[in-house]
Amino acid sequence: MPEAIAVFAAGVGAGGINAIVGSGSLITFPTLLAFGVPPVLANVTNNVGLVPGSASGAYGYRHELTGQRGRLLRLGIGSACGSAAGAILLLKLPASTFQVIVPALILLACVLVILQPWLNRWLAAHRDEEGSKHGGPPLFAGVAASGVYGGYFGAAQGVLMIGLLGTFLDEPLQRVNGLKNVLTGIVNGVAAIVFIALSHVAWLLAALIAVGSTAGGLIGARYGRRLPPMALRVLVVIIGVISAVRLIFF
Repeated sequence: MPEAIAVFAAGVGAGGINAIVGSGSLITFPTLLAFGVPPVLANVTNNVGLVPGSASGAYGYRHELTGQRGRLLRLGIGSACGSAAGAILLLKLPASTFQVIVPALILLACVLVILQPWLNRWLAAHRDEEGSKHGGPPLFAGVAASGVYGGYFGAAQGVLMIGLLGTFLDEPLQRVNGLKNVLTGIVNGVAAIVFIALSHVAWLLAALIAVGSTAGGLIGARYGRRLPPMALRVLVVIIGVISAVRLIFF
């Protein structure tokens, strides 16, 4: 019972953090490892369990998603394809493959978030109408690559996604965050389908994370939507740096 409560509580925390920023897996994944779950099984179970939390977080940001349907369909394809590839890589490659590059990607995303206002102004002067609306091929490629990472491991993919979307789209940060929640939800959902079909899932643990993350996603969306842009930007950077440090010394 104490272990079940701990996993449920970790799910609540992960769902809340994922809705606001991302990197909730850095709560649930180590919790599963601490209770003796093997790393790959823990990763698979964690991913499956966080899918409902992704859905509740996206629902909480539904008002910020108004008018973004075409963009979601376009970028969602990249997220789905990348996620499927990443999930298959997880089942085929050694777990140490992304050990060096992942923290570097997260720190790069933090830099993008910090520089986002200046980058937006520079890009606005150099992109056409299509690029302004959808981010163009560079954003699609970046979202697909982020999907590969999300399907493979997923911790702090939200930080990466906010960095990409905020840089290439001329949108307020909260609308970017709503878009991020849907795209990361697509990544988690597609990866979960691959894992259920091709791997083993610890279903009791996944269910505990699912219930907790669903509640956490709604709570996180409720309060995250109230954060002013600068506070959200600072929070993203703080969470991103902590995530990178934890992954380096995990």
